[in-house]
Amino acid sequence: MSTNLSRRKTLGLLAGAPVAMRAAASRAAAQGLADIARKAKITYGASAGAVIFDDADYRLLYLEHCRALTTDVDMKFDWLRPAADKWDWGPADRLADFALRTGMTLRGHTLIWNENAPDWLKKLSLAQIRRVFDEHIETVVSRYAGKVAVWDVVNEPFWPGHGKPGGYRTGPWYEAFGPDYIARALRRARAADPRAKLAINEAHCERMDAVGKGIRAGMRRLAAHLQDVDAPLDVLGFQGHLQPQLPFDDARFAAFLRRFAGLELHITELDVNDESFPDSIRRRDALVAARYGNFLEAVLAVPAVTTVINWQLADHYSWYAGLARAGQLRSRRAPRPLPFDSAYGRKPAWFAMARAFGRRKTG
Repeated sequence: MSTNLSRRKTLGLLAGAPVAMRAAASRAAAQGLADIARKAKITYGASAGAVIFDDADYRLLYLEHCRALTTDVDMKFDWLRPAADKWDWGPADRLADFALRTGMTLRGHTLIWNENAPDWLKKLSLAQIRRVFDEHIETVVSRYAGKVAVWDVVNEPFWPGHGKPGGYRTGPWYEAFGPDYIARALRRARAADPRAKLAINEAHCERMDAVGKGIRAGMRRLAAHLQDVDAPLDVLGFQGHLQPQLPFDDARFAAFLRRFAGLELHITELDVNDESFPDSIRRRDALVAARYGNFLEAVLAVPAVTTVINWQLADHYSWYAGLARAGQLRSRRAPRPLPFDSAYGRKPAWFAMARAFGRRKTG
């Protein structure tokens, strides 16, 4: 990756901007995004998988711009345990060691998620599933004690479409314990590593439609319940897969965040779905950047927000790229949801994020 090339691209994109804006962009181009975020008391990073070990230029992007790393799939249950009698530690160990060597904060994603149960787990009795639940948390958290700083202990506990009381997402863990599986998971994780921060990570809360409103209400009830039963909860993670084609209201989302007193708040999987935007790359990039900027300026006004994580860093490694190739988006055009393009150049989204970090008031 050429830093000079990235700067030339940046100046080209901003050639029509005012002199003051071009000067600010030039200064920002000399810094990593994490350095800018740190001045705003924000830890910044991205999710990563094995590709960072195969693509040296992409790995360099993480070293230049990130201070935090989230495991993408390598610590999920079905990846760690492809069979009942088999553990596959290699990819997760490699990421954990990379984070430790480079001084990055590591986020383990995720211990318990009802959506990624392998077939072998679904065939077990409820009593057997309960034993696997406890064993899994204790084994994984103990193995990475001192390496994983934050655990997404429970991922996406809510999905109103499943029709369960309280809007909970169903699956083997829910069926085995009911909603009490969440408090149980937090307690087991705390016992296995008392120093790691424990999080619940949820999606869709940025939306202002019925789904988003329902999940927000569920999160408020859940956080209050966990406090009532003294479950160890340090962090609430809100994914931030922004969907401009759906109703949203950033000010109301920020007001929702302010209601969680005493908890750290993290934006954990930030990107922008650009499928509803025009084909023009210039116009599309401008709209993606605007969405990043407006969202971040709203949420960064909430003092409890301490971490921002992109879901991958460069467009061609985004999960949206796979969806487009599979025909699951409006078109098969290459999505552009992230702050870096496929040549690892900074996009307008990068500068929108940098401006939002720079404008945060920390006094």
